[in-house]
Amino acid sequence: MIHGLTGTPNELRFVARGLQAAGFEAECVRLAGHCGTEADLLATGWEDWFASVEQVADALRKKVKHLFVAGLSMGSVLALKYAIEHPDKVDGLGLYGTTFFYDGWSIPRIWRNRNLIALLAPFVALGIGRHWRFMEKHPFGLKNERLRQAISSKMHAGDSEAAGLPGNPWPSLYQFYRLSSNVQKNLHRVHAPAIAVHAREDDVSSLANLHIIERRLSGPVETVILTNSYHMVTLDQEKGTLVERSVDFFSRIVARAATKS
Repeated sequence: MIHGLTGTPNELRFVARGLQAAGFEAECVRLAGHCGTEADLLATGWEDWFASVEQVADALRKKVKHLFVAGLSMGSVLALKYAIEHPDKVDGLGLYGTTFFYDGWSIPRIWRNRNLIALLAPFVALGIGRHWRFMEKHPFGLKNERLRQAISSKMHAGDSEAAGLPGNPWPSLYQFYRLSSNVQKNLHRVHAPAIAVHAREDDVSSLANLHIIERRLSGPVETVILTNSYHMVTLDQEKGTLVERSVDFFSRIVARAATKS
């Protein structure tokens, strides 16, 4: 299970526990450069983040009969990248709040402009704007007000291990868009079945991100639209539904494999 950009494994803990209760072994990846300082993050790029995924997934694959790779937000994009690069190792995917681009309703209109992002990218690659940041804004991906307050308080208190960083440095966003572009070009190579869970009112990534998955993956996609959550679907109001649907989806894949054998 893979967290998002500037996030932490805590984003997936509830889902991991739910899967474990259903008999699955679940591990949450800590991506390189995360859960520390902004300088730690800036010292890494998307290849380092993907290497973190490969290390944990490859080790787990040696211990289990079936491997499922799941992620939230950018973590979902990294899960897809793993399926692209290692198709023989992946039995199924959990794609939660998949984010290929930031275009949700809480994102300022200027930053939803992908042409602007493309225009700025070469400057960021040259080191210009190293200290620019895209700051997290209300509602911080959470419809649950109590949880939102708790996480935003920890985030702004500097507890990055618990709640992540409060802003996305531009160089890291540049790395994210490089990853996103790479994965989108190769989505046709994903043949593993996937469950894609997305909030209808996602404040960070609109349903357009989900539709890319539905249109471009070569394998079957089971879509779940949540109506009482925002972006952080693994933590928000309907996290129980996400766990139930994921357990059911992965269990069906295991059962079909057992029948064939």
